[in-house]
Amino acid sequence: MIQPITRRGFAALTLAATLPFAAQAQDPTKIGFIYVGPVGDLGWSYEHDQGRLAIEEAFGDSVETAFVESVDVGNDAESIMTQMALQGTDLIFATSFGYGPAVNTVAGNFPDVKFEHATGYQRDHPNVSTYSARFYEGRAVIGHVAGKMTQTNKIGYIASYPIPEVIRGINSAYIHAKKANPDVEMSVVWVYTWFDPGKEADAARALIDQGVDVLMQHTDSTAPQAAAAEASILTFGQASDMAQYKPAPRIGSIIDDWAPYYIQRVQDVKDGTWESGDTWHGIKEGMVELGEFTDVIPEEVRAEAQALSDAIAAGEYSPFTGPLNKQDGSAWLAEGETADDAALAGMNFYVEGLTGEIPN
Repeated sequence: MIQPITRRGFAALTLAATLPFAAQAQDPTKIGFIYVGPVGDLGWSYEHDQGRLAIEEAFGDSVETAFVESVDVGNDAESIMTQMALQGTDLIFATSFGYGPAVNTVAGNFPDVKFEHATGYQRDHPNVSTYSARFYEGRAVIGHVAGKMTQTNKIGYIASYPIPEVIRGINSAYIHAKKANPDVEMSVVWVYTWFDPGKEADAARALIDQGVDVLMQHTDSTAPQAAAAEASILTFGQASDMAQYKPAPRIGSIIDDWAPYYIQRVQDVKDGTWESGDTWHGIKEGMVELGEFTDVIPEEVRAEAQALSDAIAAGEYSPFTGPLNKQDGSAWLAEGETADDAALAGMNFYVEGLTGEIPN
């Protein structure tokens, strides 16, 4: 059974429901989080929890936060968010794509509670907002590094679910690895989980057995890092720095920094200025950060990676700039043409050069 883990006097998820309204009116702003994995995953859920802790540091005793980890995207999510809403929670952050239906169901039942859905797109009610990061920008940079660092010309990618967010990352990494090294091949293994160390480790070993010597992941545990360390190949941290594996196998990372967004949205609730909307930030805004590139990478390649990151941040370069074709050879982007957000948001195809099929 999933149990709530609480902070700052949010003593139990049923307590506030027993208090008289007058007493509740004096309470600090209450903020709830639900996580798809454990906060100790050192990846996705860990970084969202760092954002929660940043809220506590920024607002002190004027807020109370609570979180529940390893929440299933089905009935568990709906039940937990309903429980949070019933106890007087003011703002709920649902931090995984699969929570979308549950968010919108519960939001319809509690119009006075604000809901924020990470990596979502569905806003059925005026008390729902969505937010995400342009992870594909960071994957363009590490893709370039991967292309430069591979000795076997084989790069591996552990993919979670076949949704546009993940497909964008695969395409972006491949495009830039291929630009850096025309001989590069990329193999993708789909594991159908965000967090399962066993499955992630098995996927890593399967790719290593295929001759991969640089590994990327869109899953949340450090199990691929451990498998890579055993095989003496190179990796990149995912969602957090995964710094315990520096200087190798982890030679760089993509870090998700949610804290500034979380602090601003809590302030908006306190000020009464919170509004429903869609946020999609990247390297420019600091929601996507690149961790330290270790000295395992040659200085020239590190400089190239920094230059690419700077160009993306300045708006001088888009990771999806033509000419680019789809996997079947059909034209997608002409020379100099860039993909707009609508095209990126619905991406459901591989670019030319990638092998294999995207699962249904």
